[in-house]
Amino acid sequence: MSFLSGLFSKEKKESLNQGLEKTKESFFNKLGKAIAGKSVVDAEVLDNLEEILISSDVGIQTTLKIIERIEARVARDKYLGTSELDQILKEEIANLLTESNMQDLVDFEIPKGIKPYVLLVVGVNGVGKTTTIGKLSAQFKKQGKSVVLGAADTFRAAAVDQLKLWGERVGVPVISKGMNTDPSAVAFDAVQHGVDSGADIVIIDTAGRLHTKVNLMAELSKINRVIQKVIPEAPHDVMLVLDGSTGQNAVIQAREFTKATNVSCLTITKLDGTAKGGVVIGISDEFKIPVRYIGVGEKVDDLQVFNKTEFVDSLFQKK
Repeated sequence: MSFLSGLFSKEKKESLNQGLEKTKESFFNKLGKAIAGKSVVDAEVLDNLEEILISSDVGIQTTLKIIERIEARVARDKYLGTSELDQILKEEIANLLTESNMQDLVDFEIPKGIKPYVLLVVGVNGVGKTTTIGKLSAQFKKQGKSVVLGAADTFRAAAVDQLKLWGERVGVPVISKGMNTDPSAVAFDAVQHGVDSGADIVIIDTAGRLHTKVNLMAELSKINRVIQKVIPEAPHDVMLVLDGSTGQNAVIQAREFTKATNVSCLTITKLDGTAKGGVVIGISDEFKIPVRYIGVGEKVDDLQVFNKTEFVDSLFQKK
């Protein structure tokens, strides 16, 4: 058994297959209609395919890139049957993800030699940011790592309370000063507590407001400056959480946040409730920022490490 097949247990693979079911069903139904009665991939089939990819939220630029590559293969091979289209699409999407700085993580790992590893989590309200932090804490805890959470989304009482509930559920400390307090002060205390207690990981929840870019940038810059008083190279990662079910809205949010702060990795949630799973491909291609985790269900274990090989395989796996 290879390490990756060990990493992707049968349960995880089933969860991923199930989580992408709506996307698959929508995509292959449309593709089936597009090639009905056709034996070769011609201009009409390619036009239909372009429409299907865009409607699956792959995004216009990424779709055009995929179509161009398939056109090049049609021109090179002279004759391409519609029966081969699935396999060619699968190969080209896999190639795009490989080109997008997408390295497969080995389980819920953190960089070696960094203690505590500080992760700053950003994203608008409603994307599943706090839930992602809770699930992530549970996964790290399961691996025997000690985690500290910082409730620095102080503008919403619900965010602070939700994080505290996750802390109790998972059994990790939550550093909080309550609502309407200075987020950077909470972040400072969380990192300091992480250092003093010898924690492996500090995860900081930040305000989910995509108000003016200037304010967002100023707030995140202040948090960065303050925690750097404790650990000069922190945060080690800035993770943007996006709701996959919002399709192109998630792309717009990614554009805004990548302008406002130095986003180093992504989590895409709620893929199980949508037919817009193609957004993972478009976001990876446009931003060249690695997707680290994906959410494919409600359970803690449904937050999965993103593995491009397994993702593409599940996307094209037919019943």
